Amino acid sequence: MIAEPKKTRQDNFEPRGDFEPKIVGFLCNWCSYAGADKAGLAQIPYPPNVRVVKFMCSGRMDPQFVLQAYANGADGVLILACHFGDCHYKEGNFRATQRHRMLLQLLKQEGIEEERCRFDYVSASEGDKFVQVVTEMTEAIRKLGPLHRQFILKAKGDS
Repeated sequence: MIAEPKKTRQDNFEPRGDFEPKIVGFLCNWCSYAGADKAGLAQIPYPPNVRVVKFMCSGRMDPQFVLQAYANGADGVLILACHFGDCHYKEGNFRATQRHRMLLQLLKQEGIEEERCRFDYVSASEGDKFVQVVTEMTEAIRKLGPLHRQFILKAKGDS
């Protein structure tokens, strides 16, 4: 019986190298940001790849902000809203859901994978869910690799 050689780091080398994704997270102040805060207070470990932008309401998130995040180097965008019925501004999460659907169509036209822009619901009591969503998003973007920057030139107006 011949033993297989141990795998080294070089055997597991991928063409992308040690890629660490840059993810911009747009979080609702009342629910999603509070959920992130709960995860932090509970000291639940999660990937440090998400840079948080706090909004008073997810309905305030404009698709232009997402495009700007990609233009400024983000590999992925995470939009987190209140659950339906929990919005402090009554219907902001409905608006955010509609804008996300429209945004996915726009990103598809620009050649950006749908997986790079995730929308989800996290309440103030769901620190564990926040960690799960961030971890899943980070892993998904790692698998996709860096965003190809041809889109960036168009977004900034540099042809």
